[in-house]
Amino acid sequence: MEPDQNQQNKKPDEDLSFKKKLQREIIAWTWVALIFFLINGAVGQARVIPSGSMENTLLIGDHLIMSRLGYDVGIPFTNLHVPLWRNPRRHASAPNFVKRVIGMPGDTIEIHDAAVWVNGQRLNEPYLDEPMDPQERRPPVVVPPKSYFVMGDNRANSWDSRFWGFVPRQNIFGTPVIIYMSLEAPPNAWDSGQIRERVLAYANAVIHPGLVRWKRLFHTF
Repeated sequence: MEPDQNQQNKKPDEDLSFKKKLQREIIAWTWVALIFFLINGAVGQARVIPSGSMENTLLIGDHLIMSRLGYDVGIPFTNLHVPLWRNPRRHASAPNFVKRVIGMPGDTIEIHDAAVWVNGQRLNEPYLDEPMDPQERRPPVVVPPKSYFVMGDNRANSWDSRFWGFVPRQNIFGTPVIIYMSLEAPPNAWDSGQIRERVLAYANAVIHPGLVRWKRLFHTF
């Protein structure tokens, strides 16, 4: 019995078709990766929250996309960036530390009676999980031009402008726009340079999906 001629011709055609599809997929994903790196450096940036200074607004292990649009433009594959026309507003977050903008240029800031006072008015802060320490007192300070006074939402556990001073405008390059992932893991997994611990945290989340904070995914600001 002679083999079907159609069957003989079909296999080379299928192999050629598969190779073309594979080639197209590789090219497509290469472009996706290239565009991601360009966007990540120029108009957006991915960040992971490594500390509890912004709880409960942001939790340790929250993965954020930071928008640089209007604030700053980064030069891809470098650490260089150029401030743009958009300036932070009060209550917005100020990275690379993710903090909340409390004082604008020219504002007078003081802390007493378990509250922050801006230009003599008590600041309404419904986002705080716990009230501030009533014993904490800070004398009035005036925010310099092109600078900002920032604080964390977890006031008892936040290293912020109360300790290291004002943030110059050129050091602010974006604002959080969305949480794209949130994982429960040991806090040191999110510290800079902890590649092994971070890989283990992701692998553990794959094995134990309950470690993913599903309700926080795609939360926007």
